[in-house]
Amino acid sequence: MIEVLEIGDPRLRRVCEPVTRFEDPLFKEECKRLHEALREFRKAHGFGRAIAAPQINIPKRLIAANLGNGPFTLVNPEITWRSTRTHTLWDDCMSFPMLLVRVQRHASISLRFWDETGKCQEWEKLPADQSELFQHEIDHLDGVLATDLALDRDAIVARTVFERDVAFFRNQVSYGPPPN
Repeated sequence: MIEVLEIGDPRLRRVCEPVTRFEDPLFKEECKRLHEALREFRKAHGFGRAIAAPQINIPKRLIAANLGNGPFTLVNPEITWRSTRTHTLWDDCMSFPMLLVRVQRHASISLRFWDETGKCQEWEKLPADQSELFQHEIDHLDGVLATDLALDRDAIVARTVFERDVAFFRNQVSYGPPPN
């Protein structure tokens, strides 16, 4: 089982280095480990669409994702555009699966990244669900956790408390179904 670093671990606060050598065998192995960690977490917890490399102690700008059509890797992702419209949502994280955090995110973003082969990809004006996900993961690459973005003193809640009164907590945000 690949260890996912938990909140409080100082390694989650590092700003990650960009990938520069796509042909490096270590890069290939790190991508493989990252995807394996995502698979293991999804199997153990029943949720998780993406994971950033620093969450498994790889201080590189890598994200493994699976949005339902199979796994893929985002290398050196950067946000190239942000909508002016924002929304609030309950965010969860593999580094603190026992918590939910009310945050504000841009409703849509555009991304530039490279795939594992080194080919540049650009995604324009992503839908809200992907936008909030990739904002969260890119924050990890910069050493930022969702808890840093909590909207107020009542914006962090235990998952068990949230699940006891989903409607109450859902009414506190402007976007999305509650996390499952």
